[in-house]
Amino acid sequence: MTATTLERLRRGFVQGGDDECWLWHRAKDPFGYGRIWHDGGMRLAHRVMFELHRGPVPEGLVLDHLCRVTSCVNPAHLEPVAHAVNVRRGNSGRAQAARTHCPRGHEYTEDNTHIGKSGSRFCRTCDKSRSQDKNRIRNLRRRGVIK
Repeated sequence: MTATTLERLRRGFVQGGDDECWLWHRAKDPFGYGRIWHDGGMRLAHRVMFELHRGPVPEGLVLDHLCRVTSCVNPAHLEPVAHAVNVRRGNSGRAQAARTHCPRGHEYTEDNTHIGKSGSRFCRTCDKSRSQDKNRIRNLRRRGVIK
């Protein structure tokens, strides 16, 4: 890590105690996560801080803000976890988990629900319908009815 990166990191937040959020006040993405130029590209500021203080994030894991504040760069507030765990812990994960029906109104039952690798739920009825629509379109194209 170059001295210029360290200096830019220090200018980007006000450091408090370990139990306090260190809020990033420079460039942010639309979700409120701090961004900083590092190693030839824009990187997440909290990830750069974590790597500086605690080492690399283990392969296949993401950083979860235990404080739930996306602009926080305090390494003590960050924990490496699987993406599915991060989604379940987050606010959007709770809202999604509370839903009993898919957007088209099909109930999320054990038989009608597929759980993806990320932990997201998918409606099997909707997946089947999409697959049938694709097959119909492919057959119409083969017969020259549509292009």
